[in-house]
Amino acid sequence: MRVLGIDPGLNACGWGVIAVEGPRLAHVASGTVRPKGADLGARLVALHDGLTEVVAAHAPAAAAVEATFATANGASTLKLGQARGIAMLVPARAGLVVGEYAPNAVKKAVVGAGHAAKDQIGYMVRLQLPGADPDGADAADALAVAICHALHLRASARATA
Repeated sequence: MRVLGIDPGLNACGWGVIAVEGPRLAHVASGTVRPKGADLGARLVALHDGLTEVVAAHAPAAAAVEATFATANGASTLKLGQARGIAMLVPARAGLVVGEYAPNAVKKAVVGAGHAAKDQIGYMVRLQLPGADPDGADAADALAVAICHALHLRASARATA
């Protein structure tokens, strides 16, 4: 089964796809969609198109998105929420149920601590997914979201068995 993880953002939206085979996780692909320009609508279209290409190319069976946390700047939080909406819409339109995880839950699942630094996340993603070389922190975070979702799906399957 392939799992898509998305770390939403208007300037850089990370994505990562992993394969789950029993207890093993493997890196499939990862990258970052980087919309250009000042026009919000055009940037949202670029996010939609980029993530649609990822879903078409990698055919995930499951998807998850990192939840947005509120910042002191309300306008920035609203704009990030719009990017997150696109990040949830694309896999949902492909027929996938989209999981949502708080940043601290993702960090705890991958690093073991809910307040891990970005470099720790990147290190643990590379450790858990040999051969993975994310193009930046956003792609590493997206792979971490995919790992978190895969672990959650595995635990849910055991609980219902």
